[in-house]
Formats: sequence, structure tokens, C-alpha cells
Amino acid sequence: MVTRLPEAGLEQARRLERAIAVERRAVRCWRPSRGIMEDERSFSDICGGRLALQRRYYSPSCREFCLSCPRLSLRSLTAVTCTVWLAAYGLFTLCENSMILSAAIFITLLGLLGYLHFVKIDQETLLIIDSLGIQMTSSYASGKESTTFIEMGKVKDIVINEAIYMQKVIYYLCILLKDPVEPHRISQVVPVFQVLDFLVQIQKRKH
Repeated sequence: MVTRLPEAGLEQARRLERAIAVERRAVRCWRPSRGIMEDERSFSDICGGRLALQRRYYSPSCREFCLSCPRLSLRSLTAVTCTVWLAAYGLFTLCENSMILSAAIFITLLGLLGYLHFVKIDQETLLIIDSLGIQMTSSYASGKESTTFIEMGKVKDIVINEAIYMQKVIYYLCILLKDPVEPHRISQVVPVFQVLDFLVQIQKRKH
């Protein structure tokens, strides 16, 4: 005996089937091996180092921008180390105090560790999800990672700001956050990328 569903039940079953098909397609698009669109472009920083910008599009509402900064130069590291040690040796010849050489070694090592752990950034990632917010991740040369998440409801605007750096005007991206008490005011300005001359090189390429 076959029981027929009423027309309303058939229409509801069809809608449910279509919704399941859409969800399956969306899940397939989120798989890393399939629906990701990716491209890469090269730029230069202030010192002429190579910057690689990778753009990944997971879905229309999810995008990721990854900026790879130049690695630590062995030439510059050697030059700084030799300069500090030669200065320490010059003071040692004048004062004849061996503590100067020991202090120079410790200062060099501590300065290098601090530079790699707090200053030198190898990679910066910007993940934007329209319905959630913006996540910024900075990977330092020592392996440390710093992550900042900003809810989309707190974002007032994203603008290009200008600043003076080494007797020149540079432009950089920044996020304007709303004041929780007065939403029409700006409470904080968050720079997006630490590579300050990044936008200048992009504008030169466009022109």
C-alpha cells in the first residue's frame, strides 16, 4: 500500500533536499584541496627586500592575505656583531679590563634574541570573515606568534593613513575601532601590516 504525501509535505521535502545539497556544496568549497583560489605577487620594502603577498579566497565571505617579509640578512648580522666587538676591543685596549669583552658578548647575544623575539617579523596574516571579524597574526623570526582578533561589530572603517618615516611620507592600512560608549567616535587605530612602506610599493606598481 502506497501512501501519498500532501502537496505541502512534498514541497517541504523538496526544500529540505535543496538545502542539504547547498550545504554539501558549501562544505566541499571549504576543503583546502578544492575550492581555494590563490595568487601571489611580489613587492619591495624600504630597504629593497622582497615581499611576497599571497591572497587566498576560501568563499565569497572569507578571504586571507599573507605577507611574507624578508629573512634576517647574514651580512647585516655579521656587520653589527663585528662593529660591537671591535668597539669593545678598542675599549679593552684602553682600559685593559676583560669585563668589557664579556659585556660585549652578552649584549650582542641578548640584543639578537630580543630582536628575533620582539621585532623581526617573518610573516603577517590577515584573515577576514564577513560575519565574524578580522584576525591578524604575526609570526616572528624566533617562532613566536601574536594573534589579534577584532569583532566585525567593533570595526568602524578601514582607511589608508599617512605618517612620516625617515624624512618621507608613507601610507599604511589601519582599522578604526568604534568607541563602546559613543559609537560615532573612534576609540583606537590598529595598523594592519607592520611593513610600513608596503602600500607605497603597491601604488607605484599600479601607476
